[in-house]
Amino acid sequence: MSLKRLNIFPGNHQHVWQATLFFLLVLTLIPSLAPASNQRRFRVYTNDGASKFLHKYADSLIIFRDSLYRDSVHAASMKPMETAPYFLPFTFYENVAGNALSIDKKLSDTDSTLLAFYLNHPELVINTQRRLETTGPVIKPKTIKESPTEIIEKTLPQEPDRQPIDLVVFKPNFWNFGGDYYLQFMQNYLSGNWYQGGESNYSMMGSVTLSANYNNKQKVKWDNKLEMKFGMQTSKSDSIHSVKPTEDMLRYTGKLGLQAASKWYYTFQLIAQTQWARHYASNSKTVKSDLFSPLNVNLSVGMDYSVNWLKGRLKGSFHLAPFAYNFKYVGRLALSRNNGIDSGHHSLHDFGSQTTIDLTWKFSDNISWKTRLYGYTTYKRMEAEWENTFSFQFNRYLATKIFLYPRFDDGRTRDSKLGYWMFREYFSVGFSYSI
Repeated sequence: MSLKRLNIFPGNHQHVWQATLFFLLVLTLIPSLAPASNQRRFRVYTNDGASKFLHKYADSLIIFRDSLYRDSVHAASMKPMETAPYFLPFTFYENVAGNALSIDKKLSDTDSTLLAFYLNHPELVINTQRRLETTGPVIKPKTIKESPTEIIEKTLPQEPDRQPIDLVVFKPNFWNFGGDYYLQFMQNYLSGNWYQGGESNYSMMGSVTLSANYNNKQKVKWDNKLEMKFGMQTSKSDSIHSVKPTEDMLRYTGKLGLQAASKWYYTFQLIAQTQWARHYASNSKTVKSDLFSPLNVNLSVGMDYSVNWLKGRLKGSFHLAPFAYNFKYVGRLALSRNNGIDSGHHSLHDFGSQTTIDLTWKFSDNISWKTRLYGYTTYKRMEAEWENTFSFQFNRYLATKIFLYPRFDDGRTRDSKLGYWMFREYFSVGFSYSI
């Protein structure tokens, strides 16, 4: 179809259309002739509606070209889809006619151009908005608005000024300290052949247990425990001694271990035990025991197993020593035979094997059981003692304790009724505090 036949623009504008079409073909087919930095939109200011359409159409082609090559600042800031009505087949948009007939709305340049085509060349309108809506969303015509280029200044991140800081290095603390204290009023029972003497009665007793344990969390562990107990009683049956001691113990237990496996340690253990005061038989001035009479020292080398069972409620250790040295000493020669030492000698040296089990089982927050089982044998004689303390804690400071203590020693003088067995038991209520 020739331009003369189409005759879109009436009057003397035919030459304008031909020149514009030629210029658009040059811009579209040879975009490299115009450098990207020098490309600008064409603006011919005239009041003629057809000329406005031509220039808007030309601008749309430039924007479309820039969107393909992306070599213009305007292409990066404009949306090509905003000029879609100029590239699609001529379509009758309802909002164009609606805006033209509305009183309070003003037609945009795009709407004015489209309305001119609807009125002057209805034969070129080949589509409608409703038909487009059946196939997909309608792209409504929008007015192209120019906006000045925004220059965004980017500031490179700067390295902050170095500020002096104080570096504090904390030295790890491998020591753990603890203690247990109580003062109890009790009912006390002793068998007649108890090796320290005494009698069943009501009495008062105090106890202090201190611990200082070292563990570097690598290979070395060193546990230290010092136990001190002392009790006094008044006895109506004793006409000579109105006040005399009942419970009397001073014991140190130390273990130095080198880790062999996750819970096993090669261990050297030292146990030293004696008492504080002098003990007498009832209604007699005969001394049954005294300070360092006896004194028991046991050195052993073996393996130690750390116990942490029942989610931490049962803790302690097993010490198994196939090699042990035992030293027993009495300062009073009269007490030698009663402690398994030959008459006229102060000390006894022997070798054997030893086992020590120390466990603490916390049944609940206020009920616990502490047990210590000690055994030493030379395969000729044997010493064994089993200490059990059941604690019922009413609150932080008040508790009830039940103490059961059977003991076996076949190196002592045999009793006619109980043989080599001895028993001790007490029940007490009083002050108790742990850290």
